[in-house]
Amino acid sequence: MALPSEWDDDERMNFLFSDFKENRDVNTTDWDSKMDFWTALITKTCRDRGSVFVNLQDLSQTFRRKDKSPLGLATVIQSMARCGKIQRESEFAANVDCGWLSWGVGLLLVKPLKWTFSTLLGGNRVPLEESFVVIELVKEKAAELLRVYRSSEFASRTIVSFQELCALSCDVCADESTLCMALLQLQRDKQVMVSLHEGEKIVKFCQPGQDRVCPVSDVDIGIYHLQRSEKLLGEQVDKLGLEADKCKEEARILLHEGKKSQALRCLRGRKRVEKRADNLFAKLESIRAILERIAQSQTDKMVMQAYQAGVSALRLSLKDVTVERAENLVDQIQELCDTQDEVNQTISSGVTSTDEDMDELEEELKCLLEESKPDSISGLPEVPANGLRPFGEPSLPGNNLLSSLPSVPHSYMDMTTEQLEKELNLLTLTDSGFELKKMTTPKRFEPAQ
Repeated sequence: MALPSEWDDDERMNFLFSDFKENRDVNTTDWDSKMDFWTALITKTCRDRGSVFVNLQDLSQTFRRKDKSPLGLATVIQSMARCGKIQRESEFAANVDCGWLSWGVGLLLVKPLKWTFSTLLGGNRVPLEESFVVIELVKEKAAELLRVYRSSEFASRTIVSFQELCALSCDVCADESTLCMALLQLQRDKQVMVSLHEGEKIVKFCQPGQDRVCPVSDVDIGIYHLQRSEKLLGEQVDKLGLEADKCKEEARILLHEGKKSQALRCLRGRKRVEKRADNLFAKLESIRAILERIAQSQTDKMVMQAYQAGVSALRLSLKDVTVERAENLVDQIQELCDTQDEVNQTISSGVTSTDEDMDELEEELKCLLEESKPDSISGLPEVPANGLRPFGEPSLPGNNLLSSLPSVPHSYMDMTTEQLEKELNLLTLTDSGFELKKMTTPKRFEPAQ
């Protein structure tokens, strides 16, 4: 047992080993400090031991130091009882709404409740051998026991025998009494149901998905009998198999020793054992088939219950829903959609007229820009409407420039290149202020035929 660090401090331990003052109000700080120390130490000691029980005699021996025992342990026990941290064994069992007397006799220290309450509340003495249950530790053991069951091979079985549960919880509960306290806590939490069947204690566990365990029914008892028969038949089949192997081995040894007749008898015995094993195995398979059908029926029942719940929920959800109301809602939606389309059309037309106004403004702005052009551009001379005339010659009547030109000669033009270039140089435009560039040397013209 690990003791606290101040256990070696004589001054501190002398204070803690002293008795409590009769009146707590004299020095509240010292009273509470001493009470908290012993309460925490008692709980820790029980947890380290794996036990859920305490009594005054055991605590006095456990915390003995230098041939002295703490003087205030009785006061600590009474205070923890008043705070609900501990309870008497009989009181804890009686608070569970179950027939605990029918299955707990011999495991619990049963005392009249009148004597229990008078000792706790009216008397100043706590019996040395009176056993108390630490509630916090009982809850821890109950949770651990439930976890071990759900992670074991028995998790698929609703009902487990008490003996099977004792073997399963040997690493959790130190003894049978601790197991009973854990079961009582689980029964208080509606997680298990303990009952007697044909003189045998059986425990029914709450299955995953259920809030609380259901009472043991005839169906549960029938399944439990089938499962127990399955287990017994399986053990017998395994035993017969070992016996058949043993007969075969003996026959082999006898044959090596030359005892052929005895070896034949061993083989006949092996045949009989194998036949019995085959018969038992056939029965075992029948029981397993029945259990599978029962499991399937339970699944079907669960599915049917789910269907029924779904139908009820659907009927409740569609209680106020009718075809007429649905058609009315659809009409209202269509009417609102039409209204929205009209609103959108109105908004769109307003935007179009605005665009047209903008086009008119753009045209007006363009006219203003044309009116405000520079004077240099407007001051240029106008292009003459009549035809062009040669430079230095008077303007010719007529509008067609081609009519003023000389006709094309039909005879052979006997002119040299220098003469043609000189003639071209004389052709200029005087009215517009532009001159014609020099032309390349023309080709000789052949007279028209």
